[in-house]
Formats: sequence, structure tokens, C-alpha cells
Amino acid sequence: MISLKRSRLVRLAVPARPSCAAGVRRTVAAHLARWDLSSIADDAVLATDELFANAVRHASAGPADTIAVTLECSDRALRVTLADPSPAQPRPRAVDGTAESGRGLAIVAALADDWGTDPPDADDVGKRVWFSLAVREPT
Repeated sequence: MISLKRSRLVRLAVPARPSCAAGVRRTVAAHLARWDLSSIADDAVLATDELFANAVRHASAGPADTIAVTLECSDRALRVTLADPSPAQPRPRAVDGTAESGRGLAIVAALADDWGTDPPDADDVGKRVWFSLAVREPT
């Protein structure tokens, strides 16, 4: 049985640049490895990458913006939240097999146990997009 014995929390502020995506993936993977969550690491890293790409592409006014990435893990679930400066809500698109983009939210929905959006924290503007994954026994 998995027992993390306490909640774990990591917060990052990442420049809203496509070139930072690899660092976000590496950081998420490293924390999940430290927390012994290899059973959900691939799904978590991919879903985080999709949300980060969406935030950079659709919610950033420029490279001076930052995306806040938060990892929260309890004994039951991992929740990853990305906060961006845009109040525009993400809109899932119909999947077009010939399109080169537009599958990000569909991928997140397929990988995650749950996902959604929340308004910003009291002092912030924009929105928070999150997903959660149940913590499972390593296989």
C-alpha cells in the first residue's frame, strides 16, 4: 500500500515560452520519481505538457508572462494546476484527424481522472486549469 504520510506540494513560476516546456517536463518527472509515483508519471508529464503548451499558445500575451505550475500530492491523488494570465476559458475542440494541433484538452481528458478550470486566486488575474490522477500502486 502506498503511504506518502503527508501531502506534498511544489510550486513553480515558469516563463511563458515554448522553450521552457522541456524543463517543466523534467521537473514534473523528477518530483514524481522522488514521490515514488512512477505508475502515473507518464500520464502526468504528458498532461502537464499539454496544459503548458496551451497556456503558452493561447493564454500568454508574451514571453514576459509566467505560468504558475503547482503539483499537489496526497495519499489518494496527484493534482496538477497551471495558472495563466488570461481569463479566457479553454474550449475543447472536436478532434480533426487532419489537424496538426487542437488535441491538447482531449489528451488531458483521456489521461486524467478529472480535469477542469477554477477562477484565479484572490490576488491574481487569469484562470487555473487543473487535472487529477488517482495515486495507484506501482506495477
